[in-house]
Amino acid sequence: MGKASRTKVETSRRDKIAAQQAAARRADQRRRILIASGSILVVLVIVVVFVVVKLNSKPTSDTSSNGPTGSALASVISTTTSVPASTLNTVGAGSGILAKPETIKGTALTENGKPEVLYMGAEYCPYCAAERWAVIVALSRFGTFTGLATIHSAKADGAGNDEPYPDTPTWTFLNAKYTSQYLTFTTVETYTNVPDSKNGYYYPLQTPTKAETALITKYDVPPLVPSSDDGAIPFIDFSNQYAIGGAGYNPQVLAGLSWATIAADLHNASSTVAQSVLGTANYITAAVCGITHNAPASACTSTVQSLESQI
Repeated sequence: MGKASRTKVETSRRDKIAAQQAAARRADQRRRILIASGSILVVLVIVVVFVVVKLNSKPTSDTSSNGPTGSALASVISTTTSVPASTLNTVGAGSGILAKPETIKGTALTENGKPEVLYMGAEYCPYCAAERWAVIVALSRFGTFTGLATIHSAKADGAGNDEPYPDTPTWTFLNAKYTSQYLTFTTVETYTNVPDSKNGYYYPLQTPTKAETALITKYDVPPLVPSSDDGAIPFIDFSNQYAIGGAGYNPQVLAGLSWATIAADLHNASSTVAQSVLGTANYITAAVCGITHNAPASACTSTVQSLESQI
């Protein structure tokens, strides 16, 4: 599927998605009518509602192998979000880096008076899977994530087309929240990692706003990406000052590894994982420092500022 997956949705696909959404709304109306019909049939109503919800619900992710839960998940999150500055500085530019932030020109993108970083991706996408690790490491230097959940990229789409780098262990930003005094972080996960045979693709998840679509249309084009990869994901816009199109490193680096192993490897500067993930994270950090005027100093180290001068 080329360097990265696409966000462009053809008219026919949009029509199908609209039809699915309309069907869901009709099902919801039917449920409301049943519930309001009276207490005489209350038991039957509950059964019918359960069946209708079950039949009409769309999976938000493939839960067959979604990684650690409970205390194990908490441990992986803690390890991933607490990579020492010394380790990041040792890695520096890293190795095997494929895509770095590039300067763009546009009206500053802000929210609540702070520069905004916009991430657009999809749960099925292996390139997004790789990039999320670096994004989480980088932004954890400026703020705090809550609600992170582990998932994996898809194996094949609804038409049976194999995805490259299948089952790449990663995270989803779907229900995650991010707080920072320095910036805001907006995320759009456009599709699940669950194949949908009806549309030959994946179940739709979050729809970008017109403004967000306009940004990827304007900036996610050459020279940011090759002409064959217009609209590639992942796409990250740093307040319309910098942007990245595609993954910063090859997802193959994460193949066959568990979430816990990847998180642990991030603390070993000489590991292949650290060289790729932390190298990418340092470039992302450099872009963020560029829009926060190099604040805070704990994130915008001399190593990061040297990378900032290269983008």
